Amino acid sequence: MVESVEQWWQRRQFSRGVEIPYPIGTYREAWSSYPVLIRQYHPDLNHGFTLTQIPPAAEVLLLWECDAGHRFAATPGEQRDRPGRERRRSSWCPECRELALKRPAARPRLPSEMDAAVDRPRPRARPRPRPARPLCAKTPALPVGEAFISVCAPKPASVVEGELRQHLAELLDLDQSANAIRLGRAFFDHVEAWPDVLLPELRIAIEYDSTGRHGLEHVGRREAVDRRKDRAVRAAGWEVVRIRTGKLPALGPHDLLVSGLTKAFWPRLLDELRAIRGELFVDAYLR
Repeated sequence: MVESVEQWWQRRQFSRGVEIPYPIGTYREAWSSYPVLIRQYHPDLNHGFTLTQIPPAAEVLLLWECDAGHRFAATPGEQRDRPGRERRRSSWCPECRELALKRPAARPRLPSEMDAAVDRPRPRARPRPRPARPLCAKTPALPVGEAFISVCAPKPASVVEGELRQHLAELLDLDQSANAIRLGRAFFDHVEAWPDVLLPELRIAIEYDSTGRHGLEHVGRREAVDRRKDRAVRAAGWEVVRIRTGKLPALGPHDLLVSGLTKAFWPRLLDELRAIRGELFVDAYLR
């Protein structure tokens, strides 16, 4: 049950038997992956409680203020899952989202209309069958797990991704021409996945993740998509190594949490490849 921050705090004080159930900084690490939410939260709007005192899964109603100055109430869970397709700096804000969609504001209903709506019997809603999503027919009929060059794969848009690919080519004598993996099940409207870098000889896919310029990437729903993609790639017989920056948490057993592609990062990556496929096998491809 959602409650106000004061009620929630008093209840936690009673259940834990202490005056301060969650000291400042308790959930700093949990919130570090959401820089936009950190910027939109203000303790003075929430009776002095800091964001690091509130669990990300708490059913508590908080007051937020977007970059445009709009204030709105939402729970931590709603805030973390709210970003949609409109990638704006204030995409968590309902008012900014309406402006992005260019939807006219709803006309306030008159009291007579509200009374009529209450008295009117509501028709029973019938569940609509979700239409089947047609799969792209451009994926070649290859064995599951086969690496190939896809015409549907997006072009690399990150400078860091090119740096990662180039440095891996200097370290390992591996073919990096493939850009897709044939999957055994549909991933959105394709039966293929497009990791950032593929090492077909090792059957390892490498992804580079950051929160992006506005802190919207690989968090909330995007994180759920990343997890789904990793499951599909592993089901095809590959392993995934995600290079996670910007204090993003690890999603898999072989993810590397780094600050960037520094000189100390590359030995760590090679060691992780050895841990997956074996030292003798990986070292056979060293230049």
